[in-house]
Amino acid sequence: MSSPARTNILGVGVSLVNMEQALDQIDRWIRGRDKTYVCICSVHGVMECQRSEDLREIFNRAGMVTPDGMPLVWLARAHDSRVTRVYGPDLILAEFERSKTAGHRHFLYGGGHGIAARLAERMRARFPGLQIVGTIEPPFAPLNQLASAETTAVINAAEPDIVWVGISSPKQERWMATMRARLKAPVLIGVGAAFDFHSGTVRQAPRWMQRSGLEWFFRLVTEPRRLWRRYLVNNPWFIWAVTMQKLGLRRYEL
Repeated sequence: MSSPARTNILGVGVSLVNMEQALDQIDRWIRGRDKTYVCICSVHGVMECQRSEDLREIFNRAGMVTPDGMPLVWLARAHDSRVTRVYGPDLILAEFERSKTAGHRHFLYGGGHGIAARLAERMRARFPGLQIVGTIEPPFAPLNQLASAETTAVINAAEPDIVWVGISSPKQERWMATMRARLKAPVLIGVGAAFDFHSGTVRQAPRWMQRSGLEWFFRLVTEPRRLWRRYLVNNPWFIWAVTMQKLGLRRYEL
């Protein structure tokens, strides 16, 4: 199975891709019926991998680990100047646009009550002809309850090409790794808050903040109680760890 080249960022292999390359790769997997999953990787994801060897292995087994956060994009561009941000909310829209002609079939797994259904309704209106063949809005529950035989049967019966997973990270990555062997769909993609953004449930940062690497600040201000630790603890440690790696004072194996 083909997979894009990667760069080592603190032991996580981040794919050297831009949006068009990511879409082309997904299309090749679907046409070849290759079974894989895609992790959308931010600074938060890299730092979670520092705390869990199991999670790091899940990221590194993925068919593609896209540079979601601008710090990862800037680091990856040192190896390939063509790299651009492949942000989960943008990827799902770009793939839906391509699917109007490619005919890809989609399943939405995630979101709170009513979110996946609302997202499906909005996307069908925005992309006429888009095939969203099913939705599941899972309860807040442990992974072993979410990765159930019933869920497997419902998704497989719908015969999607892509299963979009919109639950919190790193639970969504663990869900994809657990469900990968059970699901017939070629591609599973974890897109986190994309369901909330595109269903109109949560506001997105302005584009200028996204491009300048300040989206984290917007999200911190809008959801401080939930996200303060993610950004105010993770971000300084990420800068320190990357500096140590760049200076050759710390080695990280893939």
